[in-house]
Amino acid sequence: MKDKVLVAYASKYGSTQEVAEAIAATLRERGLAVDIQPMRKVRTLAEYGAVVLGAPIYIGAWHKDAHNFLSRYSDALSERPVAVFALGPTRDDDTDRQGSREQFDKVLAKFPWLTPVAIELFVGKYDPAKLRFPDSLLTSLPASPLHGVPASDLRDWTAIRAWADKVHSTLKVGKQNPERNQ
Repeated sequence: MKDKVLVAYASKYGSTQEVAEAIAATLRERGLAVDIQPMRKVRTLAEYGAVVLGAPIYIGAWHKDAHNFLSRYSDALSERPVAVFALGPTRDDDTDRQGSREQFDKVLAKFPWLTPVAIELFVGKYDPAKLRFPDSLLTSLPASPLHGVPASDLRDWTAIRAWADKVHSTLKVGKQNPERNQ
């Protein structure tokens, strides 16, 4: 089996990329060889023994690059361990978490062949000053749930690294540095 892990991500405003980078760094610290790439730039999975995928759920939809990636690489992904994460709610309350988790579960159900070894939803980051059109227009509407919501970054870096540790322990890839895994 190949001994390298791919961390592939889709990110609209950079927040999911930062989480993917933290996950990749944690996996490297645990002795795994890791490449990190945007999903749209991945050309093959042949050299990877496992894959970690991450993309945001934004305004009720999972990033289109994630859908495309899963469709394009379904055969290869079904042959290796896959862990999946999403950034969802921008508020850390039970209602928002539950709604985002339900959306994430619906998305993953569209890919019944996918059987992730780990799935996680993290609270995300929101900065209205960085929004581009049409997102900026949507959030300016009084009926939008994000209308008037201030910037926030509620990503829990401790939980993100803990999940990466869990993923490390479930991935079965080739050579690992035993000194780094103690």
